[in-house]
Amino acid sequence: MMNNMPEMKMGIVAVSRDCFPMTLSETRRKAVAAAYRETFGDIDECPVVVESEIHMQQALDYIRSAGWDALVIYLGNFGPETAETLLAKYFDGPVMFAAAAEETGDNLVGGRGDAYCGMLNASYNLKLRGVKAYIPEYPVGTAKEVARMIHEFEPIARAVKAVSQLKIISFGPRPQDFLACNAPIWQLHQLGVEIEENSELDLFEAFNKHAGDERIPEVVADMEKELGQGNKKPEILSKLAQYELTLLDWIDGHKGSRKYVAIAGKCWPAFQTQFGFVPCYVNSRLTKQGIPVSCEVDIYGALSEFIGTVVSQDAVTLLDINNTVPYDMYEESIQGKFPYTSKDVFMGFHCGNTPSTKLSFCEMKYQMIMARTLPQEVTQGTLEGDIVPGDITFFRLQSTADAKLRAYIAQGEVLPVATKSFGGIGIFAIPEMGRFYRHVLIEKNYPHHGAVAFGHTGKALYEVFKYLGVDTGEINFNQPKGMLYPTENPFA
Repeated sequence: MMNNMPEMKMGIVAVSRDCFPMTLSETRRKAVAAAYRETFGDIDECPVVVESEIHMQQALDYIRSAGWDALVIYLGNFGPETAETLLAKYFDGPVMFAAAAEETGDNLVGGRGDAYCGMLNASYNLKLRGVKAYIPEYPVGTAKEVARMIHEFEPIARAVKAVSQLKIISFGPRPQDFLACNAPIWQLHQLGVEIEENSELDLFEAFNKHAGDERIPEVVADMEKELGQGNKKPEILSKLAQYELTLLDWIDGHKGSRKYVAIAGKCWPAFQTQFGFVPCYVNSRLTKQGIPVSCEVDIYGALSEFIGTVVSQDAVTLLDINNTVPYDMYEESIQGKFPYTSKDVFMGFHCGNTPSTKLSFCEMKYQMIMARTLPQEVTQGTLEGDIVPGDITFFRLQSTADAKLRAYIAQGEVLPVATKSFGGIGIFAIPEMGRFYRHVLIEKNYPHHGAVAFGHTGKALYEVFKYLGVDTGEINFNQPKGMLYPTENPFA
């Protein structure tokens, strides 16, 4: 069950220019709300139609008393550019603007609203006042079309709201050889995210205090139920349960004023020898509950996972953009069966942090890479299996070393092809991945970790990143053939 994201109360306010009939905006607002309820669910309507600053204050009083989380400002006619943009300014939450299309050629005298024109003035005034708002790709439409726009705004609003109430809890510094995951936290504060950085020693102390916790057998039983035939390391489950309870109690005790939490955890180099296991499976279980836990103290990875969870309302994972698909394997299982070149495919892998619900099969195992230099018995606790086939979105929000925000989004799929490998792993196919890999991931200095949402969520993620303040020139995507990257050699 996902229990770490907001439930959104959406509302719509109609605005009206004083030289247009107020009833035109009111009637059109009612039609939008009715169309929304018919298809998508409940939406509140503000009874005040905003025509002036006084109306704006009245509407704001209603909105606050009703507890709206997201606001739709609807231009049923031209709209009052001052009052409507002040409403967006003073509302504490995500805002969307949309406008009414004209309804019929038989009523273009008394019934013409000119909201097509009004949206231009609204956008100008928003920029003038420095107010953020979501404006759909084509923000003018019929009642049903505007209802659809509001529905597409929901995951964007949910993510923006959730980020503003998020705390990321981290344990330990980034490992020495994973400086790629080390990024300045200044941008977290600009996004409204709180960060609590702790020592691994603090975590170890808390873990030891949970020894013999009376809740451990219940958690072990739940793990056994989840793993089923994949429960290959039953002797480690009690320690993993102890660790899971440690993290959950830490969240309860340290959430503070924040509503939502993500964790950036550590798993090496000393974690295994001191705790006696690796935390991958516990990370997967919390992530499945909607509390993302990134590996290797990847703070921006945890943030990315959280955003993906809230947008998709589903479990996500964090993977290394890891290895190429051998050419003999490509020829045997992919070429001619799927529309991808050998450079479009790669393997996404991590030790065992992907939720069981996102694996075609799963088994509890030991961490093979770590066991090359450590006793095998202290590397147990990974959840291994091939990732489920289907649509995915690979993405990441990242601060650069000089504290600038940038992001990437690439939609693709996990292919129904056996990986013949170990860990939580899948064969990913992203159109033009080879060029994207070179001219975005390498050229823009992104780390090896990427967040994965299960489904095509690129449209919503793009708007979330825009709303959060990422410059559109720094939201990178896998560009199609014929669309060159700035650093791409046109003669290559």
